[in-house]
Amino acid sequence: MSLVVKASVLETERKGSSMEVNRFAVAALVAAAFAGACGGERSETAAGGQERDLSLAPAESIAPMGDVPAPQAQSPAAPQVQQATVPKPSGQSGAAPRQPGSATQTEVAPLSLAEGTVIELWAADTLTSRHNKRGDPVRAVLSAALKDARGREVIPEGAIFVGTISDIAPAESPGGEGRMVLTFDRVEFGGKSYPVAARVEALGTYMKGRGVTAGEAAKVGAGAVVGGVAGRIIGGNTKGAVIGAAAGAAAGAGIAAATRDIDIILPAGALVKLVLTAPFVREPGS
Repeated sequence: MSLVVKASVLETERKGSSMEVNRFAVAALVAAAFAGACGGERSETAAGGQERDLSLAPAESIAPMGDVPAPQAQSPAAPQVQQATVPKPSGQSGAAPRQPGSATQTEVAPLSLAEGTVIELWAADTLTSRHNKRGDPVRAVLSAALKDARGREVIPEGAIFVGTISDIAPAESPGGEGRMVLTFDRVEFGGKSYPVAARVEALGTYMKGRGVTAGEAAKVGAGAVVGGVAGRIIGGNTKGAVIGAAAGAAAGAGIAAATRDIDIILPAGALVKLVLTAPFVREPGS
């Protein structure tokens, strides 16, 4: 009896151990199956994703695949506006026409001397009432350069002022004044001639007697003849004629001295002072 009971107990224990082992085995199988299922899904997902990515590119493309930002569209360039060209009037140079009243920065004002400007010259030749006459040419040399208000040289030193003798005459008696009137109307320098309007303010002239000339000696002779005739009439003899001739000669000499010419002379190098009666203007470089 006891042996049967022990055998039953042992059988029961064996079966229980066997069932325990079976439970562990089942659990292991279930875990393995679950792991396999998950791995398969991941493999399928990876394989499917690769197939999708590969399907985006052409079969022959070797361009690297990846997420590259799309290039931004460039805005169209602004159209260039071409300025219309204005046709040039015929007969004009290529320089752009200048509007009236407008002045460019490179424009240079003309060179000018104001009315009333004093000009000092030196006579180039000697003039005298004994040898010169009305209408004869006259020249005078500028003693110093003339400049405008901005300090620019308008007429250089050594320029020649040209004119004529408008009137000339000696003094009619000692102590009298002769006449010499000069008119200047042009100035020459740099190989060019420019008109000028000026009046003579002063001349460095002086007076000089000519002495007894042949004409004046004739006056003395005439006086002697008249005196001689008068002496004869008065004295009735030769002695009276001699005395009369001497007195007549003295009278003739007095007449000659009183009527002899006194020349007016402007020597070379003497001062000739002018004053402009109108502005003098010339373009730079002219």
